[in-house]
Amino acid sequence: MARHGSARRHRIKNLLRSPSIKLRRRSGTARHKEDLSDKVTLEKVLGITAPGNRALACDARTGLLAYPAGVSLCFRKAITTLAFSPDGKYIVTGESGHMPAVRVWEVLERQQVAELQEHKYGIACVSFSPNGKYIVSVGYQHDMMVNVWNWKKNIVVAANKVSSKVTAVSFSDDSSYFVTAGNRHVKFWYLDHAKTSKVNATVPLLGRSGLLGELRNNFFSDVACGRGRQASSTFCITSSGLLCEFNDRRLLDKWVELRVSPSTSQATCLSVTDELIFCGCSDGTVRAFSPVNLHFLCTLPRPHCLGADIASMVDASQLFSCRSEARYPDTVAVTYDPTNRWLSCVYNDHSVYVWDVRDLRDPRRAGKLYSALYHSSCVWSLEVRGEVRLPSGSFLSCSSDNTIRLWSIDGVNVINRNILSHDLQKVIYVDENITSLLDTESTGESGSEGQQTDQSRVGIRTLRVSPDGQHLASGDRMGVLRIHDLDSMEEIMNVQAHDSEILCLEFSKPDTGLQLLATASRDRLIHVLDAGRDYSLVQTLDEHSSSITAVRFAANEGKVRMISCGADKSVYFRTAQQLDNGLQFTRTHHVVRKTTLYDMDVEPTRKYAAVGCQDRSIRIFNISNGKQKKLYKGSQGEDGTLIKVQIDPSGLYIATSCSDKNISIFDFYSGECVATMFGHSGQNTSSLLSPYCCIEDSLLCLMCLEYKRHTPDHRVWRQVSLTFTSTQKVVLHVNMVTSEFDLQENVLMHPSVFTVKPQVNVGITANVCVSV
Repeated sequence: MARHGSARRHRIKNLLRSPSIKLRRRSGTARHKEDLSDKVTLEKVLGITAPGNRALACDARTGLLAYPAGVSLCFRKAITTLAFSPDGKYIVTGESGHMPAVRVWEVLERQQVAELQEHKYGIACVSFSPNGKYIVSVGYQHDMMVNVWNWKKNIVVAANKVSSKVTAVSFSDDSSYFVTAGNRHVKFWYLDHAKTSKVNATVPLLGRSGLLGELRNNFFSDVACGRGRQASSTFCITSSGLLCEFNDRRLLDKWVELRVSPSTSQATCLSVTDELIFCGCSDGTVRAFSPVNLHFLCTLPRPHCLGADIASMVDASQLFSCRSEARYPDTVAVTYDPTNRWLSCVYNDHSVYVWDVRDLRDPRRAGKLYSALYHSSCVWSLEVRGEVRLPSGSFLSCSSDNTIRLWSIDGVNVINRNILSHDLQKVIYVDENITSLLDTESTGESGSEGQQTDQSRVGIRTLRVSPDGQHLASGDRMGVLRIHDLDSMEEIMNVQAHDSEILCLEFSKPDTGLQLLATASRDRLIHVLDAGRDYSLVQTLDEHSSSITAVRFAANEGKVRMISCGADKSVYFRTAQQLDNGLQFTRTHHVVRKTTLYDMDVEPTRKYAAVGCQDRSIRIFNISNGKQKKLYKGSQGEDGTLIKVQIDPSGLYIATSCSDKNISIFDFYSGECVATMFGHSGQNTSSLLSPYCCIEDSLLCLMCLEYKRHTPDHRVWRQVSLTFTSTQKVVLHVNMVTSEFDLQENVLMHPSVFTVKPQVNVGITANVCVSV
């Protein structure tokens, strides 16, 4: 019986390997005919990339809020601006990059219905005319074009050049003209409907500058045409903190100062309705004015203060009880929902708030309806460990904003349900300097259009959770290693480990019998630390001649191995030996390739290591002898470099992140691409497959193969389903028959229930990725 059970376990283990590949190879030709991007569904995006009011829109009929978070999922270019149509059925977007397009999308169907490519360098702002017939688009400063587009006929009816930097555009209530605003620029553009409707060719667009008087040297950060009784007026806001009104003769009629204290001297955005003008200012301030006479009405509540303990904010009163010297993020975008009387605000720490402003007579009644907080700078790394401490659906991220954040994407509360975010559970601030929490590029005047600046000397670069779930190790771009206790989230160690940024951290797995932490850096050194002895130094390795991009431990053939790769195009294989002076890793194999090696992962059996390379190839190495076992392409595109690779816990799939902004999933053994996805506006810096990813597919495939092997007639299966009855049990139904599988023993059993390891939760499937 023991021998029979052993043979059965061996057979099932083999089924996780080659048989699944054979089944997929049979339909390989048909698979390539399918769109691989349809294999993956985008479930959630944690982030916002709205630089100002031009990238925040609200449908006046339904209250639907829209803002960009990355790129167009069909055309892979960063969305810079958007606007709803008057009827709310369509949304228009503008892009950055080479030959950008203005695209019109149907909201309900989520499909593109029109496209215009008349800009060359990027689109700064777009807007629908109130009659829904036209769309105006303004290019970046070097693009120098203003286009009026009859989007249903797909023709440009009027165009002209503009030499100033434009940051905002607004149509008049009667669609007869629109106004652009920017650096020392307020201009009125008039549409001749008689010409534009009859002539098929593009006619010159007539423009007249606003009469700015003594304010001619100001930066006009936003503009909005009046509505209702004030339809003949045009309202502008200057970055110096002035709210201005132009009359129907383009004359600057009057203005008021928004500043009450030096901290709120800068103004960035405004939203105009029939009865109210909302002005977004620095330090989280939003002020309301009357459009009739520009009289001040009230100041709305501010958001959370910078550096706030998110997890401890469990009561609404805490939002309004911050200390007097606290600093707040600047307001960069505001939009008003006239249906519900809600005001949506975006702040430059990449947080979003929705305020209830139905009764402005008492500002204290303005309540928070919704809020979300995201990273304000480049996200460098993700880490998830579903089997320890962190509940299912939870993961950690680190960023150039000098924070480590704990997220929960399936509604599970790791600590407490805070009032600021449904997804964000905890923020660890590693630096007391709160300036890094702000995205200075989103406050228009000094930012470069369509570019993202790299805060090259700040931020957390990489993360790793210890196998027992007690410690979180992080390395920053200054070479500092930090250790946090995951229970209390308190820092327990801070040491200058390297002279340059730490690129990789790796804990040894429990099967090695050791408690080690390896740190690899751009300074070409690997430090091996003993995690069981207060992270004391065990050994320093200096074989690499360039930056070390990845290091991994593996228990292989009864030995503890360490594998590292780097920009010197080398892979080093080392074996641990217990000497008189302690544990030492000695080199056993050295492999050199003709391309830079950027990342590496070890598959679950610890026999093979997969390396992502500059030539977009995945190279599979045998860990025991250092020989290359296999090579296949790790990207469907012809451009870019493989930045990250990760093998899923079942060992069947490998996920790759490429610098061309694509993420792909391949069959680890055959090299066949099974899915592709994209959505980032910048380079993908990290991606991960959660411990729950692909477990459903792997188990279902395994049982199907086992059933086929024991079914002589190989009958067609008409009813196959996998049902999760709890976090530890699943039931497989095949042609009215059920079976049980014990993952812990790898033995197929009967009659009805799958039994899964208690610490593994198979009820959640997730894929998370980040970008610069």
